[in-house]
Amino acid sequence: MSISLTEKAARRVREFMERDGGQALRVGVRRTGCSGWAYEVGLAEAISPADHRFEDAGITIVVDPESLPMVDGSRIDFVVEGLNRTFKFENPNATEECGCGESFTIQ
Repeated sequence: MSISLTEKAARRVREFMERDGGQALRVGVRRTGCSGWAYEVGLAEAISPADHRFEDAGITIVVDPESLPMVDGSRIDFVVEGLNRTFKFENPNATEECGCGESFTIQ
């Protein structure tokens, strides 16, 4: 099981942590969107004993047990497209993504 970050994503997370604090990058999913699931990315102020922990590029990444099967093996990048700046997931578990890339389906 793993979650990894590109160097651009790790640099962006470090910027957020320096500015806003937080112990780790929290990655999860929630039901929504046209494809069923959407990614949630934020800073973790606390880490639960139930959270799964990963380390990459000097960043601690935490994932709750319910989200882990849907994001396991993902690589997270940070992309700038025009005026949009966002974290983009390369998720080997996603079988479909909506056109905007904000939601995905798992079969």
